[in-house]
Amino acid sequence: MKATQVFGVMLLVLTGGCGPVEDVSTNPSGESVHTAAQAIEESNGLTANGLAFNGLAFNGLAFNGLAFNGLSSSSFSSWFQQRPAESNLFMKYLIHCSVPAGQTRTYSNGTATYVWSGGLGLAPGWSSGLPATLAEQQVVSACLAALVNKYGRTVQISVLGANAVGQRIPTTGSELGSYTIREACFFGNLFNGEGLFVGNDQGLFSASQSSLRACALSGGDACPPLVHVGSCHARCQPDGTGSYFTQCTYNGVTYQPLTTRLRYQDISTCGDGICQQPNESCGTSTRADSCMRDCGTCG
Repeated sequence: MKATQVFGVMLLVLTGGCGPVEDVSTNPSGESVHTAAQAIEESNGLTANGLAFNGLAFNGLAFNGLAFNGLSSSSFSSWFQQRPAESNLFMKYLIHCSVPAGQTRTYSNGTATYVWSGGLGLAPGWSSGLPATLAEQQVVSACLAALVNKYGRTVQISVLGANAVGQRIPTTGSELGSYTIREACFFGNLFNGEGLFVGNDQGLFSASQSSLRACALSGGDACPPLVHVGSCHARCQPDGTGSYFTQCTYNGVTYQPLTTRLRYQDISTCGDGICQQPNESCGTSTRADSCMRDCGTCG
């Protein structure tokens, strides 16, 4: 899928408002329910401390033709039914980013009910049914970008920053102590088609290193449509503690970003005796993409 197609679809979804979606956190439906956030809900509250999961693969989404006028509209239903599995996945991450933990949103097509759970609560106004503000547009875009995974895999990360009204995402000492690898800054605006951007919060991987995350520390065009813009420190301003970035500027536009961290064990190194596919592969060298010691020779 072309990046512009993805941008257009997200624009249509995000500008519609969340008001038509029923909050069923205290009113569970008796219908057949497809819960889209089970992995997040089963993480024992880690998302409430700023952790999220990155399983959103942009190249697996196809939302062409959506004319969004609300999640209860016929156009939303038509869009959703074209590719229910992919639509369900997208809505899972959109609601997780936008809506507070403890709330759910649901959509019923008459034969099944899809329930999506809130998590980070980055867009409180949009979550209550109001049009998304510029800050909400930016921080939700940053969240969706942070949850992208090149391989469509699930990896736990720590998400640092603030919601659209400046409330800091809660963190704990345990979280920061476990997620010690500074990974990336994510920012952009999918509402107006400005795009998604990622920068590295430390030096890039060496040739022998890799990760399922890939997008930030690999550099280049590892995760289109995300555009790699180099070091976060050249474009972004840190908070007073240096823990995360509060704003990033690119092409003359200033954005509200999110900052991510990884666990040490989620970084692979050719030569550690473990073939961690798909980010490591067989070969005759010591590079991650040709790692003979871990993955053997090909053929």
